[in-house]
Amino acid sequence: MPFIPHTQDDVRSMLAAIGVANIEALFEEIPAELRGAILEQVPSQLSEMEIARLMQERAQLDGLWLNFIGAGAYEHHIPAAVWQIATRGEFYSAYTPYQAEASQGTLQLLYEYQSMIASLTAMDVSNASLYDGASALAEAVLMAVRLHKSSRRVLLPTTVHPTYRKVVRTIVSNQDIELVELPYCNERGTVLLESLQPNAAAGFAAMVIPNPNFFGALEPVHEMTDWAHQCGGLVIGVINPVAATVLAPPGQWGKGGADIAVGEGQPLGVPLAGGGPYFGFMACKKAHVRQMPGRIVGRTVDVSGAQGFALTLQAREQHIRRAKATSNICTNQGLAVTAATIHMALLGAQGLKRVALASHANLLQLLELVERGGRTRRRFRDAVFHEAVISLNVPADVALASMRERGMLGGLDLGNDYPELGPSLLVCTTETKTAADLERYASALAAIE
Repeated sequence: MPFIPHTQDDVRSMLAAIGVANIEALFEEIPAELRGAILEQVPSQLSEMEIARLMQERAQLDGLWLNFIGAGAYEHHIPAAVWQIATRGEFYSAYTPYQAEASQGTLQLLYEYQSMIASLTAMDVSNASLYDGASALAEAVLMAVRLHKSSRRVLLPTTVHPTYRKVVRTIVSNQDIELVELPYCNERGTVLLESLQPNAAAGFAAMVIPNPNFFGALEPVHEMTDWAHQCGGLVIGVINPVAATVLAPPGQWGKGGADIAVGEGQPLGVPLAGGGPYFGFMACKKAHVRQMPGRIVGRTVDVSGAQGFALTLQAREQHIRRAKATSNICTNQGLAVTAATIHMALLGAQGLKRVALASHANLLQLLELVERGGRTRRRFRDAVFHEAVISLNVPADVALASMRERGMLGGLDLGNDYPELGPSLLVCTTETKTAADLERYASALAAIE
């Protein structure tokens, strides 16, 4: 957004109005030792052309990498129109639309976003977004416990993203909620179904089901959903929104569908951007809507019959009832949601599906190429979406360092979170990878000493 600073005459006029001699006098109560030092490395002023040159040079220091890392944040193509529209002043500077009469454009966009997410997840209703995928899962856990009322145990597979599990544990650990981790099968990379049964007798409020899971593998969602419901628990689905265009969405899992669906919205038109800001999405069955945190936009008609939009069920997304509040941390990432809505509208259902199919096809081709060299192998053989684990015959850090020398980010080292897998990488492909990119990756991997 354009920024026009005050002129020196403006500054003098304002200082005179408040009776202060200079800017420094405004801060004289702050001890000198607490003030920031002068920035020696920052030039006093640069022209617009010089600033642009400096920024280009700084960006080039980061390098241009061929990226094969996913793990929750994905490099998809984003049409130029998405952010050209999202950064228009009407969207870019919009505040929370509490005043419906002044916010119809923003409210309509959020209503369209909710409709798209509800359709994508096959759920009844969506909120107008949360902070990110990890905190969305934590909110879903809290929501499920409120809904269940008689149990505070939640089954959490170790195939859920490690960061998500850490965030959930941090948020719920002081709220008397027990998280029970479920192991995965060493051969399949999915939850061991036989590990579920011992939890039936103790009861549980909900079971979390990731699909695809952190390893990129597809969990037996129908069997797990039906089992959880038979035991009286709710089901929380954690999904990749792009994968939902080609896989059964949470609302269609098992006989009754998942109760709550959450995930990270970054794959829908939000750039990697060094880690954010992203946004989390949440949808649920209509029966649970009053326990869903965040704001919800509804469509109505006014006295003359004209269509209108307003926040519904609750006046705002942050509550003031303290312990009785549905949530107090459901920050809304409005700009990212705006971009995601535009992105989904531009691609449409078929466009998103083509992105998913291309990403999947690229992964299958990559796995075939890396195994052909004989020095790596696919760790799990079950169905995958666009990520998979490959086992190495050299330490993962050595492999990644070698690939960086060749201009590639070769994947995520799983040693910290899953040391039992040995030297292994989580690799990802999206529709942005070409056949030449895949060949280059396989060649670089085969050349590691």
